[in-house]
Amino acid sequence: MTPSSHAVVKVPAVTLLFWIIKIAATTLGETAGDAVSMSMQLGYLVGTAIFAAVFLLAVVAQVRARAFHPWLYWATIVATTTVGTTLADFADRSLGIGYAGGASLLLGLLLVSLLVWHRTLGSVSVSSISTPRAEIFYWVTIMFSQTLGTALGDWAADSAGLGYTGAAMIFGALLLLIVVVHYSSQVSTTLLFWAAFILTRPLGAVVGDFLDKPHAQGGLELSRYGASAALLSFMLVCLLAFRQDAARATH
Repeated sequence: MTPSSHAVVKVPAVTLLFWIIKIAATTLGETAGDAVSMSMQLGYLVGTAIFAAVFLLAVVAQVRARAFHPWLYWATIVATTTVGTTLADFADRSLGIGYAGGASLLLGLLLVSLLVWHRTLGSVSVSSISTPRAEIFYWVTIMFSQTLGTALGDWAADSAGLGYTGAAMIFGALLLLIVVVHYSSQVSTTLLFWAAFILTRPLGAVVGDFLDKPHAQGGLELSRYGASAALLSFMLVCLLAFRQDAARATH
């Protein structure tokens, strides 16, 4: 590869629009993942296999792309949220390790991924993702964070007894705190980015559960297919109506 090709960043700049679409994508991942594993009655393992195949294809396309393509990027993000949903549910429920065990395992994998990425390439900043190796680290880390977020959301809503609305308020408040810290302190923006990126997933998970779970469990009992279609439509409107630029590469 030429030096110029190494300077291409194929992930979006971190803006308010980025976070709006990210939350919608994580909520879509929950409803779509449940639609396949539960509504279609394919089970968590088969659902994980399906979404993992989609995720791998999307990552290959993303890494091979020569420029930032918002549609491809967000399709890959949605793939990580859906596989994260079914994988976390499989680990928590089918393997019987529980929400706390699943969250602990996934947190360890996420931290190891970030550590190895930083030690190998020297930075985990979004602006440094300008080589195939950095992209692979980025997507592996995101996959772990999305899966961890699902387990955290389930743990907060169910095991901690907060319910879907209570858990959504907690994760929303934590995200607001990150915003306050960002604008009022000198804390690393990279650290705050990954903290926010992780927390948007459990927020999306509990909102998704709130939309489609039965009334007896505190949900609205909406159709998983309908909720997924509405969320996907919202994302499409955002992508059509607003321009997204790539993050700037660091040199």
